Amino acid sequence: MAAPDRTEPRELTVPLPTSQPPGELSAATGADHIDEVSRPAATPRRGPVGRIGSVEVLAVVLVLVVVFRAPLSRVLSAPGLQTWTTIFVSVLTQAMPFLVFGVALSAAIAVFVPASFFAKALPRHPALAVPVASAAGVLLPGCECGSVPIAGALVRRGVTPAAALAFLLASPAINPIVLMSTAVAFPGQPKMVVARGLASILTASAMGWLWLRLGKTEWIKLPHRPELDGMGKPAAFWAAARHDLMHAGGYLVLGAMAAASINVLVPRQWMQSLGANPALGVITLAVLAVVLSICSEADAFVAASLREFSMTAKLAFLVVGPMIDLKLFAMQTGMFGRRFATRFAPATFVLAILVSVVVGVILL
Repeated sequence: MAAPDRTEPRELTVPLPTSQPPGELSAATGADHIDEVSRPAATPRRGPVGRIGSVEVLAVVLVLVVVFRAPLSRVLSAPGLQTWTTIFVSVLTQAMPFLVFGVALSAAIAVFVPASFFAKALPRHPALAVPVASAAGVLLPGCECGSVPIAGALVRRGVTPAAALAFLLASPAINPIVLMSTAVAFPGQPKMVVARGLASILTASAMGWLWLRLGKTEWIKLPHRPELDGMGKPAAFWAAARHDLMHAGGYLVLGAMAAASINVLVPRQWMQSLGANPALGVITLAVLAVVLSICSEADAFVAASLREFSMTAKLAFLVVGPMIDLKLFAMQTGMFGRRFATRFAPATFVLAILVSVVVGVILL
């Protein structure tokens, strides 16, 4: 029997790099490990040292004001700029209390009044629900910023879109705050208050009935956008009020600046020529209402400052503005979709002008 072949186990060797002797490998590796451990963590990269912030800009502005104090004083004392400042401050001073009160009331309605209340209060027949929803703007007022989400909530709760859209148009135009501000802006002219309320509710109802006749459900695309989730009612109220006040207040400032600029920069001959033509005056102020995007609680004071235009043209300004302007078009696009806004906004603009002219000719 042959003896088993017993061989010694061979030692497995790993070839080492020829560029480094074997004795130095562990030392180098250990040194690298020590360097990695002892090396401090990389500090976050800072921005450029010479970055200019708001403090630096303010300091530069203050220095320039001090250096150019004499020429600035001469510019600020110019009659045209003083007139601009007077008109701007007067519009803001008169309109701001109504704006604040209207925003607070709109936030209270959006937070504390459940949307199901509107569904229960409206008649089931769509044709009857439209004028009732339009008239509900008197009892449940809201500014433009509040009426759009409320109308979206109504549609989500199953209210017929025609009634919800009628409420959207009427609420910011015929509520007591708007009518009260109109009476203050046009003292001794109660017919303007009546004409604004009547023209607005007629336009809102007509648009609701027009939607019943020609509107399509697929035009409305409501996004899933829960309002103020996870917040208590007081916190939601303050959040909604702050949001609306910041947006509406900014548009009010821009509107007051535009009104002051129109009164100062636009030659009186141009304004008189536009105002002298009844049709052209109505169209001009209707377009101006869309561009200025003034909150409905404050637009009457801007309209009253445009003395060259007729009362009917001013009525068109007051009826068109709360129903369709640049900010409302953007909000309607975000709430109901682009297909809806591109159809609903032009129809509202044209119908509001036609109704304003008819009501203005009869009452004013």
